[in-house]
Amino acid sequence: MDETRIGDARPARMQGLATLPVFFKLKGKRAIVAGGNDPALWKAELLAAAGADVAVYADDFADGFVALASSPPAGSVMLHRRSWRAADLDGAAIAIAASPDEADARTFAAAARSAGVPVNIIDRPAFCDFQFGAVVNRSPLVVAISTDGGAPVFGQSIRSLIEGLLPSGFKRWAEAAKVWRGQGDRLGATPTARRRFWERFADMAMRNAERAPTDADLEHLIGGATSSNETAPPVTFIGVGESTETLTLGALKALRQADFIVFDAGVPSAVLDFARREAHRIPLSVEKSTAAIDEMIAAATCNRSVVCLYRTASAADRAIEQMATALGTAGTRAIILECAKHARK
Repeated sequence: MDETRIGDARPARMQGLATLPVFFKLKGKRAIVAGGNDPALWKAELLAAAGADVAVYADDFADGFVALASSPPAGSVMLHRRSWRAADLDGAAIAIAASPDEADARTFAAAARSAGVPVNIIDRPAFCDFQFGAVVNRSPLVVAISTDGGAPVFGQSIRSLIEGLLPSGFKRWAEAAKVWRGQGDRLGATPTARRRFWERFADMAMRNAERAPTDADLEHLIGGATSSNETAPPVTFIGVGESTETLTLGALKALRQADFIVFDAGVPSAVLDFARREAHRIPLSVEKSTAAIDEMIAAATCNRSVVCLYRTASAADRAIEQMATALGTAGTRAIILECAKHARK
């Protein structure tokens, strides 16, 4: 059998990002909004929904501001019927302005930065330290979509698509997860065991989105995650075609759960984007397979979830069945998942 050389170069775990996606905790923090028009109203409501204490400065306010101040979704909203001042920014956590005047927008952005406050000027990306994305709200499950300011309407269309894919019941499972996380070691004695618990949790939530989670669900998941009789997961070989569209649902699930990934150089980089960022990754140069088999056996023996990605109709493809047989001989189970558009004959 041929042997596989393991490359020493560390592969890139993700492609470049136009912006850094972050979720900013604002509960109890002061937020500034300069402007009284409709775009400012929406941003004030959004900030309040995140729990911020919002101070809005404007000479006049559009319809809806008074109602928002009287009954905010969370946090608080205080209306100040005057123009903003630089001193208003002191101690703020975030600052937003909706100004039709470029000079005023530039002045506000400079004042915010001088006060050390991250700033966003609505519809003026050149003055922004950060941008708002389209939001899918199943809080505490929140999804945000950004086009880096290039096509907000496109982002809204994507949001509508995701809205239709995420059942509203996921909100209750996300709420339960926040509570259950406090169970500590009951969820698993090791980081690997605890992650297995959350994998089982995710599977259960996906299957039962229409109902609320129960205490019985928690006990069932804990029993499964802490079972001393749990067998080591098999090594999963995943055939990959020309694009991510060739991955089956089973392949995607295995890839997302993998702790240890061995991949053929012919596998499209977009496929690896589905894997967890912290998963250990080893590129292959398919000349020999013994080294790869040893690595996979060692990882599986440590109860790590192992995936081997290979490009179909390649040299790696032709060696997969031999590698799976060798793993079986060594006492390690192996599964081969064909890609959706390439069936082994």
